[in-house]
Amino acid sequence: MAEVLAGRRALVTGASRGIGRAIAVAFAEAGAEVVALARNGELLAELTDEIAAAGGSASYVTCDITDPDQVSATVESILAAGPIDVLVNNAGGNSFSAPAVAMRASGWTKTQILNVESTVWLLQAVLPAMYAQGRGSVINVASVAGLRGAPLMAHYGAAKAAVLALTQSVAVESASSGVRVNALVPGWVATDLTEFLRASDETEQGLLARVPMQRWGTVEELASAALFLASDASSFMTGQALVVDGGLSAMP
Repeated sequence: MAEVLAGRRALVTGASRGIGRAIAVAFAEAGAEVVALARNGELLAELTDEIAAAGGSASYVTCDITDPDQVSATVESILAAGPIDVLVNNAGGNSFSAPAVAMRASGWTKTQILNVESTVWLLQAVLPAMYAQGRGSVINVASVAGLRGAPLMAHYGAAKAAVLALTQSVAVESASSGVRVNALVPGWVATDLTEFLRASDETEQGLLARVPMQRWGTVEELASAALFLASDASSFMTGQALVVDGGLSAMP
């Protein structure tokens, strides 16, 4: 693979598994110096060892992104060691399904903090440094659930819709500083975080019936799209949502 990110330093959150891990690997293969962030240090160490064995450059930091003080301190320490040229706000997710009328307030709040507030805190910590250096690419990972109705996942759909709106607003605010802000919008991707949706054949078939390509996406497919958004191939692109969903959002 051409080293389209050579000389750049990328911070990838939620990098210990799934889409975030695949993005970290793809960025390292493309020449970036990767800083992998998540809560699980053991999994992060395995990731960075794998990248190093393949000839790439990577380090890791542990951080709970639902704690704004931890986010601020962690980003400060990362910036002390060098610039952040690419920020991938991938950490997030959804761990339950429930009708909106039966949802616990705690479940709603936890989902918003994990997906929305954490993204805001990371943007606030990283963007001033990007503005100062006059360049940067931010990728906020949203979800197709934020584009259309997501029965039994209103909490998650609302959170990811907020991430999409946040992306557009911050993109406009950041454009004059040379910083691009875009969203990556996965459809149904096979990861451990979506395993609960594959727990029964009925649930899985119901989901895939709405996907024209009739299959789950792979983490590698999402990583390739993230690489495009991080690289100069998308240099005239900001405030956009790149949807990778097998055609789901095109369905009536």
